[in-house]
Amino acid sequence: MTRLFLLLVSALLAQPAWAERIKDIANIDGIRPNQLVGYGIVAGLDDTGDTSDLTFQGLANLMGNLGVNPYPGKSLYSSKKNVASVMVTATLPAFSKPGQSVDVTVSALSGAKSLRGGTLMMTPLKGADGQIYAIAQGSLMVGGAGASAGGSSTQINHLSAGRIPSGATVERAVNTRVGEGDFINLELKEADFTTASRVIDAIERGFGKGVAMAQDGRLIQVRAPTNAGQRVAFLARLENLSLNPGTPAPRVVINPRTGSVVMNQLVTVDQCAIAHGNLSVTITAEPVISQPNAFADGRTVVTQQADVQIKNEKGELVAVPSSASLNDVVKALNAIGATPQDLLAILQAMKASGALKADLEVI
Repeated sequence: MTRLFLLLVSALLAQPAWAERIKDIANIDGIRPNQLVGYGIVAGLDDTGDTSDLTFQGLANLMGNLGVNPYPGKSLYSSKKNVASVMVTATLPAFSKPGQSVDVTVSALSGAKSLRGGTLMMTPLKGADGQIYAIAQGSLMVGGAGASAGGSSTQINHLSAGRIPSGATVERAVNTRVGEGDFINLELKEADFTTASRVIDAIERGFGKGVAMAQDGRLIQVRAPTNAGQRVAFLARLENLSLNPGTPAPRVVINPRTGSVVMNQLVTVDQCAIAHGNLSVTITAEPVISQPNAFADGRTVVTQQADVQIKNEKGELVAVPSSASLNDVVKALNAIGATPQDLLAILQAMKASGALKADLEVI
């Protein structure tokens, strides 16, 4: 019993600290989605569409294709805004075959207030090569609501874009290169020589020596069976092989537009001192009415009286200790009362001084 317990403990300790599958860290060359786009007309709107020239031309082309020719000089539709020009986008997954369905997103183009309740007319979706790969049509689902009356309006969520689940039918398949040649290529999602070397080791443990060869820090060439059935089974085994990838680089990602700051668990800081203060300028304006006497020859004038105040808050010098964990880094930055916008300047200054041990990325 004791021996069995020791064997179980040894087996657990022999496993890597964390393991990832090859499919989680790499893509197979040739297996990729494709973007589709098209121009269409949404009809059936409740006076929330548009009457732009683009919509008129698009509707004229649509009606002409259906064999309907309007009288010269007359509008194709009344002044009521019941149609709208839209862009239709979709993503064609890998290995899609004719007859399959994909979701589409419909977005207003020419100032339509809402697409709620509309129906997308038959719209061809084209790829980057200009070929038609799918046809979209159907009723829109808009996740919002709005109302207006007497010059007042209210709105919940976004009304000028919606989706049609399974709204497009695939008409053309995209050929892939997975079944061609004696080799398949693995492309690491992040270039790293350590991870590439460990991927090769994992493949050779599963399939034997000489099966895989690294071309660089991202591309790995793997010899695969030429038979289609055997290649599918080979790829199924390959993508589920586990390995301990290389340690990612410490990184801090900053979004100045939203003030968000995200750090991974490897970020550390050396001992440093931070002084942070705010200079705020407040300007207020109050209307002042100047009214002449009853018998004076003058008129009432409204002027503005401005009040400008400048407040300089004293920055406190805070010592940040040398840290080895993300938790300590966050605590040290919060100790000086820094807001997300303040952190942008603080982290950039810490990086410039060499105290921040991480890559700083601004998105």
